[in-house]
Amino acid sequence: MTQTLNKNLYTAFGHSIHSEIPLPEAQHMTSQDHPADIVVRYANLTEKWSTCAIPSRSFFCTEDLVMFRVPDLAIFAVENGTTISFSPEGNAEEDKLRLYVLGTCMGVILMQRKILPLHGSAIVINEKAYGFVGHSGHGKSTLASAFLQQGYPLVTDDIIAVTLDHHHVPYVTPAYPQQKLWQESLDVFGMNSNQFRPLFDRETKYAIPVESHFASATLPLAGIFELIKTDCEQVSIRAIEKLERLPLLYRHTYRKSLLQDSGLTKWHFDMTARISSSVAIHQLLRPSNQPTVQQLTDLVLDTIGE
Repeated sequence: MTQTLNKNLYTAFGHSIHSEIPLPEAQHMTSQDHPADIVVRYANLTEKWSTCAIPSRSFFCTEDLVMFRVPDLAIFAVENGTTISFSPEGNAEEDKLRLYVLGTCMGVILMQRKILPLHGSAIVINEKAYGFVGHSGHGKSTLASAFLQQGYPLVTDDIIAVTLDHHHVPYVTPAYPQQKLWQESLDVFGMNSNQFRPLFDRETKYAIPVESHFASATLPLAGIFELIKTDCEQVSIRAIEKLERLPLLYRHTYRKSLLQDSGLTKWHFDMTARISSSVAIHQLLRPSNQPTVQQLTDLVLDTIGE
């Protein structure tokens, strides 16, 4: 192991990560001797990409390998659930490389390890995890932040990693002690953006550390709430019936377009079927242009009997 790797030891999603670039969003590991579950490294992927790439597609995918290129940034390769390689292009900035390493690449790693990645945030209530899923901009992180403001710890933001124990009970493993919030969300909570780091080339979205309100243990997944912005006049909630649950979990699977080429379609169906039979799932409807986060928070707490 190189000296560079020894300086960058982290843990996320229950796995140890040795990285050749700093990953300040992740939690540092205290032990220097822990073997790496996942390695993040530089590599020359140019020739491999030119051999594998299909001109009309930005991704190349097999059961053991996912490759993709972000123009003027890097080529990325994720292999066997253990290795994230990247080949920077030009003057690639480390901040932007990390967005893809910790986002898309880590989502692929989870899939390759047969851990279900849902696109959303999760918080802790009564020692159980509750997930908020939804399309981008529908308020997942904002709702999770509202719970943080009330003292409920964060489990994950952006990717919810779900596993099943030997009794097929779903569990969520903590990710990174950080949220990503838009300026509008900061305004809702009276937070000054000057104290936070803007994400690369997203000047109005910020990295919000939550070290002091971050869950440290794997927790049973007790409920999932799908957030939907509509033209309604007030917030409402409805229970999702069993026939609707599988499509909902598929809809909010992170990087679901890779499932078929990765040979994971059957695994995904089996996994989501077990989750849908053991977890309460609700849909939260909220008006498009009204500040309703406090009402949504109260509605969630009332629904789960808190």
